[in-house]
Amino acid sequence: MSESISEDGIVLLDLVGFYCPIPIHETRRLLDKSEIGTIVKVICDDPETKHDMPALCNRLNVELIRFEEKIGEFVYTIRK
Repeated sequence: MSESISEDGIVLLDLVGFYCPIPIHETRRLLDKSEIGTIVKVICDDPETKHDMPALCNRLNVELIRFEEKIGEFVYTIRK
């Protein structure tokens, strides 16, 4: 698990290898401490997130800007 900031200011959260409930818990933790307008890109490989991540975004009233599936990895771009 790692958290970093890309050159374009997007916060990257790499959760590859972690399974339920870690991806949702860590995404929520990051969003809770982020300022409004922050863009977060979450990368994970837990297929449960395909259901859980949109539900989390809905509960937190944040925008799921984009979802991509790339060779067994799921990438969520979220704006707080």
